[in-house]
Amino acid sequence: MNRNAIVKKQQTRFMLLNLLAFTVIFTLFGIIIFNQVQTTLFSQTDEELMQVRKVVEEAPQERIRPAGADPQNTNFASRGANPNPRITILFWNEQGEIANEEQIGTLLFENFFEDLTLDTESEGVITNTTFDETFDYRSLLFEDEDPTDDIAYTQLLVNIDPEQTIIENFGRLLAICSLIFIVLSISASYVLSKKMVKPIVQSWNRQAEFVENASHELRTPLTVIQNKLELLLTAPQAKIMDRFENIAMSLSETRRLSKLTTDLLTLARADSSEIQLQKESIDLDPFIRQALAPYEEIAESQDKEFWLDLQADVSMEADRSRLHQLLVILLDNALKYTDTGERIGIRSYMEERNTVIEVSDEGAGIKEDNLPYIFDRFYREDKARSRETGGIGLGLSIAQWIVESHGGTITAFANKPSGTTFQVKLPK
Repeated sequence: MNRNAIVKKQQTRFMLLNLLAFTVIFTLFGIIIFNQVQTTLFSQTDEELMQVRKVVEEAPQERIRPAGADPQNTNFASRGANPNPRITILFWNEQGEIANEEQIGTLLFENFFEDLTLDTESEGVITNTTFDETFDYRSLLFEDEDPTDDIAYTQLLVNIDPEQTIIENFGRLLAICSLIFIVLSISASYVLSKKMVKPIVQSWNRQAEFVENASHELRTPLTVIQNKLELLLTAPQAKIMDRFENIAMSLSETRRLSKLTTDLLTLARADSSEIQLQKESIDLDPFIRQALAPYEEIAESQDKEFWLDLQADVSMEADRSRLHQLLVILLDNALKYTDTGERIGIRSYMEERNTVIEVSDEGAGIKEDNLPYIFDRFYREDKARSRETGGIGLGLSIAQWIVESHGGTITAFANKPSGTTFQVKLPK
């Protein structure tokens, strides 16, 4: 399976996971909102039912008799007048018949309640009931507590057509919104999956480039060493002085190979966060003077002028060995790319709450178009000259890691009229 197929498969997987997450979240959200709306709409009607129940049970008033009952018969429970015009009250006798037909009204009774049967299984529970498959009611049935009453049960009914209409409309709106959300989720999932895959692709490309460049850099010194050693084998009786150039070249490439593997190991450990900084208090200016001492001698031997302008009289927390490595990298570059008679200098000063170190040279400089790439691994502006000076394009990458691990920044800009300045800003 090639890389594009793997990336596409991973992107599809991310897209489906995002879509699933969005769908689950919105579904749960919709269910919660729908139930909350439904509960809120019915809470008022349920409260009214409970209030009327309390009135019916506790307020004895005029007697209610079933149709055709003897007016002299007083063996009927006293019932309170309906305290809520929204609520219809039905009284059921022991035979399961409605006892207050006259009070309900003949028209209402014949149209809605004539075929209604007593369902004692729902006693004490508020339920939904539909009449004529059109009208929706909330119903509460409770048992009569008066032993002298021929009425066995009382049923309270309240019409909830407006509430039911709101719930149905809200349900349809929620369904439409869900369809729209699914479409938006697919689009959002696609965009997010592309963004999620992008750093993976970049890391993959960077790793492939790193391995390719590292292989190339390792192969060159190994090839040179192998060739020189094979030449030595062709003359086993020769003296060292006769093969001095071959031996010197092998040693040079061995040193270069050793430095390359060390730099690669440093960057690999940095990427995996295995290297932990050992910070300590450092007096910056004296530290810079000490680190510069060998390079001043080298510059003098090469007829190059070295100048200092140290004005950062400050003590800062830093890893001594890594900070020294940073200075070595920058100074080494400055020495490599300056010619006889040119100047190299270091400047230190305070800028707000940052300590600034600048390493400048008057060499050939770096083209402005190439400045954004100089910290990339294995990047070399002049590959031929870099190979002559032993550069492999990892030094500035290591320098950038050292600075960033200290919470600082490193930038490069051109000098006037020639040369380059590397500016390092570290927090105090």
